[in-house]
Amino acid sequence: MRPESLVDRALEVARTAPPDDVPVGAVVVDAAGRELAVATNAREALGDPTAHAEVLALRAAARVHGDGWRLEGCTLAVTLEPCTMCAGAAVLARVERVVFGAWEPKTGAAGSLWDVLRDRRLTHRPEVVGGVREDACAELVREWFRGPAEPGRAP
Repeated sequence: MRPESLVDRALEVARTAPPDDVPVGAVVVDAAGRELAVATNAREALGDPTAHAEVLALRAAARVHGDGWRLEGCTLAVTLEPCTMCAGAAVLARVERVVFGAWEPKTGAAGSLWDVLRDRRLTHRPEVVGGVREDACAELVREWFRGPAEPGRAP
């Protein structure tokens, strides 16, 4: 699938995020382009520091992919550059490609702050395509942070 189509789908998913969570969406597709899983950030909703969209989508995809935890041939698409935890999870899951929208200069681990995904010391390095639909992805997050103050909302 084209990177733009994948990020468009991740944007659709991000817009369904729980109101207290930063609207990040992730989708995992197999080599034939079949959607295996989608997820949004749910850290606040679940009270789980590891409940980032990427991790949740990778977990769900591994359950349906049929090769245990290995997601070889699969693509992870996400609206925001993965952090170190999520980049590490993608590497460990053996995804073939990571496609993302907005760059994250504060925590990004796909080229902004770190480059975990392409670290030559690792035994698996997925292809990385960044900055896809960057403006739309960045605006979704900016809009959330600008949003009205609501009781219990965690910025």
